[in-house]
Amino acid sequence: MPLLRASGLAVRFPVRAGVMGRPLAWVRAVDGVDLEVSAGETLGLVGESGCGKSTLGRTLLALRQPDEGSVEIEGERVFDLPPARLKALRRHAQMVFQDPVASLDPRRTVGSSVRMGLDLHGIGNRSGRQAAVAQVLRRVGLRPEHAERFPHEFSGGQRQRIGIARALVLEPRLLVCDEPVSALDVSVQAQILNLLKDVQAERGLGMVFISHNLAVVEHMADRVAVMYYGRIVEQAPRAALYAGARHPYTRTLLAAVPSYDPTQRETTTPPLGEPPDPARLPSGCRFRARCPIAMPRCAEEEPLLRDLGEGHRAACWAA
Repeated sequence: MPLLRASGLAVRFPVRAGVMGRPLAWVRAVDGVDLEVSAGETLGLVGESGCGKSTLGRTLLALRQPDEGSVEIEGERVFDLPPARLKALRRHAQMVFQDPVASLDPRRTVGSSVRMGLDLHGIGNRSGRQAAVAQVLRRVGLRPEHAERFPHEFSGGQRQRIGIARALVLEPRLLVCDEPVSALDVSVQAQILNLLKDVQAERGLGMVFISHNLAVVEHMADRVAVMYYGRIVEQAPRAALYAGARHPYTRTLLAAVPSYDPTQRETTTPPLGEPPDPARLPSGCRFRARCPIAMPRCAEEEPLLRDLGEGHRAACWAA
């Protein structure tokens, strides 16, 4: 049984005329997504900004209710659970947010923020919780005395370590990381990524790693899912996707990744053109207006993910 399974997941947002106006259109931020993550595995979720990655990540942890579909964590359908059982399940499924400045309460000390999960779940006594906070701060490369400081006293990389410590203190089995290194310098990024990999190896964590940086995802992921305007358009084991992407959108994203090897650099990046209005997506394949190999069928029918063998799937008529 997979640690995490999402089936037919859909989240829509209304486009209104004014604050209280009726919906004029709907943005399909997540549109019929299916995915699975096993214990000890990292699924990389990639795509352009605005494609629905963060909305999907929050929905997987029941931080947002879907309009359709279901999510199972360790076999339990999270949206069908009573509040008390959902609270207990959340101890084992945690999130690292993209912006540690926004996700940390500036009025709370670091120790208070990291300890909050232990307090809410009633784990241990006061001294035991303080010991757990000190231990997890050491694990993420900070010192126990940092617990008495406030978030503004730390650098961006240190604040992200605090966010990771807050997620890890409950010893979760599933971790959703939403762009956890996008705002950090390259050297600090490497430290955070290696920390996540080390913790995963120690604890057998299942991880969903959300990023728009394909180079980072190549370092982190076992499998990769590529998202375009709410849909998963390609999914494959990491090596298969980076060696032979089958969807033209994925190939364009890979071509845009900078290379330090002059012999491997592309002289030009295929143009994608202007992105569509998310409330008025094209008929058929939603990528067709930007696709260099679009054909008449692409305007008539929306392609679904097809099995191409060895765990590789793509939603393209030309794949």
